[in-house]
Amino acid sequence: MTIAESPGAGPNWIFPVTPAANESVYTVSDFQGFSWLPVLYAPKGESPQISWNQSLAKSISFKNFNRTVIIHLRNNYKWSNGKPVTARDVEFYIWLLKAAVKISPSNFGNYTPGLFPDNLSSMGTPNNYTLVLKLKHTYNPNFLELSQLGVLEPLPTAAWSKTSLHGRDIPFNNIRNAEKIYNFLAGQSKKLATYGTNPLWKVVDGPYVISSFDPSTDGCSFVRNKRYTGFGRPHINKVVEVAFTSTQAEFNQLLQGKIDFGGVDFSDLKQVPNLKRHGYAVWGAPDFGFNYVVYNFKDGTNDFGHIIGQLYVRQALAHLQNEPAVIKSPAMFDGAASQAYGPVPTSPSSPFTPKSAAHDPYPFSIAKARTLLGKHGWRKVNGVLTCEKTSCGGGIPKGTKFETNIIYGSQPAIIGQQDEAWASNMAKLGIKITLQSETFNQIISTYSDVGTNAKNRNQWGMIDFGGFTGFVYPTMNEIFNTTGSFNFGGFSNPAVDRAIHASEYSLNNSAVQKELNLETQLQPGLFQPMPDGIAAWKKSLSGPAYSFAAESQYVLEPNLWYFKK
Repeated sequence: MTIAESPGAGPNWIFPVTPAANESVYTVSDFQGFSWLPVLYAPKGESPQISWNQSLAKSISFKNFNRTVIIHLRNNYKWSNGKPVTARDVEFYIWLLKAAVKISPSNFGNYTPGLFPDNLSSMGTPNNYTLVLKLKHTYNPNFLELSQLGVLEPLPTAAWSKTSLHGRDIPFNNIRNAEKIYNFLAGQSKKLATYGTNPLWKVVDGPYVISSFDPSTDGCSFVRNKRYTGFGRPHINKVVEVAFTSTQAEFNQLLQGKIDFGGVDFSDLKQVPNLKRHGYAVWGAPDFGFNYVVYNFKDGTNDFGHIIGQLYVRQALAHLQNEPAVIKSPAMFDGAASQAYGPVPTSPSSPFTPKSAAHDPYPFSIAKARTLLGKHGWRKVNGVLTCEKTSCGGGIPKGTKFETNIIYGSQPAIIGQQDEAWASNMAKLGIKITLQSETFNQIISTYSDVGTNAKNRNQWGMIDFGGFTGFVYPTMNEIFNTTGSFNFGGFSNPAVDRAIHASEYSLNNSAVQKELNLETQLQPGLFQPMPDGIAAWKKSLSGPAYSFAAESQYVLEPNLWYFKK
């Protein structure tokens, strides 16, 4: 079976302790996920819940005010080398996480200081299939189950607890050894050209094992793990992920019947009837995430970091985005998107969606944006909006020009189209924007750090790579808290930090909704419409409905599919 990769966003890291600069759904869900399985599998299709049939855990329980977590693993999973998957393999993974973040917080994309694995006081394996975690604090059970524990994956201790390819196993359960093992495995993961041959990556507990990888394109192939013993044993013997340079090139291959499963870009929606005539089914839905433009609050060029640090500026910029028009436009989403004014869009339905999600706090109005900026001392000077008074805000000297750049993802085209429309509205007020396109992988690897010593910190004012997905429990603890691993723009607000803390620790389930309301009001980035994830597959391809719906959440499950004769 052939599957189209998203153009410019192919996988680039195989070791399942994934750095922030490599952590994308295209690497984790649609690449690593073929070979290494999570303890808790979520979501189930497009539903925000744990899929217990697909989970390695058969049950999980909380005791001692949620400070003790007891995970019972299934006993029928085996590694491809024949050894059983045990609780000790999950313990191995946790020690590698501890080592990774000790070396550098950027080594694990889902890391937030103070949370997992920092919040572990102890762990133990009373038997081969039970893992007991003791935590330092009480946590919201939804946050624990749907967020924190969702990162857990067993790794093959007997094959990977070493410091060289042909070296002997060493004990992993001390930080010094764990660091050595982590450095070795991470070093092997950087050697993309060896993915198809390295014996490390042949030891898997998932349905497929990698057989080839082209580092020049990120195209790759997988073969069926003949020793797979878990849920959904594959019918398809080989899966080939095909790399493309553009959405148009990929769609042409669909029309020619050369791709079995692929995405449909919004620019091609009018050709869906034609695609169906060529023997494809087409379906789409939005995912549990959000799309946004990242603001760089640390950018020293033209004092942009200080400018964007002003709430009235972010409010004005939100007023300059015309979401309803962008969604309805036949040249853009053509109706295949949901309105989103904060981290949770109006669709899909979630028990954690705040009531305010359907209401735009800053509706499109160029006049309101002009008034907001004018009240704080901004005037057009020689065609460029310029600070003419001291009321512009702290760190913004009189004479500062409102000009910056937006670096946006080159594929799909809708990203650039939205930013161009927004920049056009900004230009009407004299805000000068330079637009520049780069691939998804280039953006997240180059501009994901705005720390004090970050060499690219002053090279961008805004980036738009798309957004985030997978927020079954939608606290923004990794993105909008001050120390978040995905806080690419350096946003920091004490009230937001406190609200995120409440979403994590409070037993009140409305805490996360209060957090989301606050983030919507403060606009730490420009929230954009939530697009449908649209896929096409040959009608000869079949399987459970939820396995196809999972594609809208950027999760591929080819082990559940088969070709009809």
